[in-house]
Parts: sequence; C-alpha cells; structure tokens
Amino acid sequence: MSNDKDDLKQRYWRTNIRYLAILLSIWFIVSYGCGILFVDQLNQYRIGQAKLGFWFAQQGSIYVFVILIAVYVFLMNRLDRKFGFRED
Repeated sequence: MSNDKDDLKQRYWRTNIRYLAILLSIWFIVSYGCGILFVDQLNQYRIGQAKLGFWFAQQGSIYVFVILIAVYVFLMNRLDRKFGFRED
C-alpha cells in the first residue's frame, strides 16, 4: 500500500518537474533568445513604434512569463485532479 502511494507521488513530482522544465525553457528562449541573441534579426520588424527585439527585451518576455504562469496553474490543477491531490 505504501509502495503504491510512493510511486504515485514520484510520478506526480516527475510530471511537475517536466512541466517546470518545459515552461522555464520557453521563458528562457523568449527572454534571452529574443531579447539578446536574436535581437538584430527581430529588430527588422516592429510592433507599433518599437523594434521587435527591443520590445521582447522590455515587455514581451514579461507578457510571456505571465502567460506561462497561467498555463502552469492550468496544468497543475489538471495534474492534481488526475492524481487525486486536489485541495478544496
């Protein structure tokens, strides 16, 4: 019985860590990649009056981070229901 519960907890945390790794990788790519590495290529395009690379460095990565937080909340609520760890 205890073994099944430990296995369930391990699968839960393994999935949670996978979600975190994927979402933080996306944020890293957007913030570091778009804001620093690919800024020259992105600056060929504009959002309003701002060059796209500059926009990602100043605002875009923050917007992406907020969206990723919402995605993480959605994924964790679904994971909690799946594994029966939901708090009411």
